[in-house]
Amino acid sequence: MASSASRTTARTGNNLPQRIGRYEVRARLGEGATSEVFLAHDAFHDRLVAIKRVRHASLADPLDTHYSARFFASEAALVGRLKHPNVVQLYDAVDDPQQPYLVLEYVPGGTLREHCRPDALLSLEQIVEVGFKCAMALGYVYRQGLIHRDVKPANLLASVERGQVRDVKISDFGSALHLEATRTQVFRVGSLTYMSPEQLDGADLDARADQYSLAAVLYHLIAGRPPFEAPAQAALMHQICHAEPAPLTELRDGVPAALDTIVRRALAKSRDDRHADWEAFAQALSSLAARRELPRAGLREVLDSERFNLLRSLEFFHGFGDIELWEVVHRAQWQRHAFGAALYHKGQLGGSFHIIAAGRVDVFRDGRKVAELAAGTSVGEMVYLAPSPELRVHSADVIVADAATTVSFTPEVMERLSVATRHLFDGAFIGVLVRRLHAAHEALHHPRRIL
Repeated sequence: MASSASRTTARTGNNLPQRIGRYEVRARLGEGATSEVFLAHDAFHDRLVAIKRVRHASLADPLDTHYSARFFASEAALVGRLKHPNVVQLYDAVDDPQQPYLVLEYVPGGTLREHCRPDALLSLEQIVEVGFKCAMALGYVYRQGLIHRDVKPANLLASVERGQVRDVKISDFGSALHLEATRTQVFRVGSLTYMSPEQLDGADLDARADQYSLAAVLYHLIAGRPPFEAPAQAALMHQICHAEPAPLTELRDGVPAALDTIVRRALAKSRDDRHADWEAFAQALSSLAARRELPRAGLREVLDSERFNLLRSLEFFHGFGDIELWEVVHRAQWQRHAFGAALYHKGQLGGSFHIIAAGRVDVFRDGRKVAELAAGTSVGEMVYLAPSPELRVHSADVIVADAATTVSFTPEVMERLSVATRHLFDGAFIGVLVRRLHAAHEALHHPRRIL
């Protein structure tokens, strides 16, 4: 933590500070009633960061000071705790007596708020992909003992590539409910438009409150309007508690009935009528893509959600958690191989290995087939495991027997994976090698058993 004495108060144009603590300020990213956000450079780690600082004006009112301090403390308690590819990382919290601030992961792009306008809507395929990733991330957050309580488009940061939303990250945990906290927490917080009926009632909350909020966001992204609108707060609260949202199929062309059913179920007045948990909600969304019920936008041949669920189904990755699976989704090279294609030739120096995701390959030694490898196993792993180059030379031909999809890694990419993910790979490889040794033993001592 940096002290207030380390701050530099000099400012540049537009009232922009030159530094905040040890961070060089580059630009202003945004501001709200109680805080302002800056783009800054962290020289120690040589990376861009976002700094969220409490505004001076918000500290003038004692009540604002009280709530700002509570929300700052709530978020500061999460430093280094949430590590998920779809959650903004919180690097540091500096409890400066004048202007406390948080140091966060910088996500280039914007928020999903700009895609709630009728003239800037995302494709249905992208919206469902956003919903799946947010549901999986909020499931992770809930397992950490947290309910976000303020899921809204402005708190969902979008990574944009060539004008298309490629990824999403959940931000702003200042309103989060810490289920295991012993101190009294602030209740009835959040944004009214996306707030569940039980939040309005001040009831005890569980993950289904955030599920309602995420569904309200998805509804807004699909229809270009929120589930409920009213000129006065009291009227809006009455609608949230008693009215039914209009069917999405009536508000946008091409919305499949299944998508409308999934979203409106999550918007049920009673939480017992919503999806049972985050896993059920996420899988309901991903099933739309799996069944090809969504109009394809032509952005990608395979969606991240499809790849994630495919990896989950493979024996090789059974020991991997969601975080590690997402790392594999993003780091791996996904390849399709036609019948008869050679993954490796005998005598070739290995440069990569494959996990077979679909299809089958045959292994030939001196023209004789010696093994069949199907989905869920690996091939060529000695390029990663072998201690010397001599052991990385392939001793057989590996030929695609049924059109195959593989997940491919080089040793260089493996080095960039997290330590936890590499350890899981090591354990999975041990399992593969043990099974192959057992198969070889059976073939040697009980040849009739395997015929």
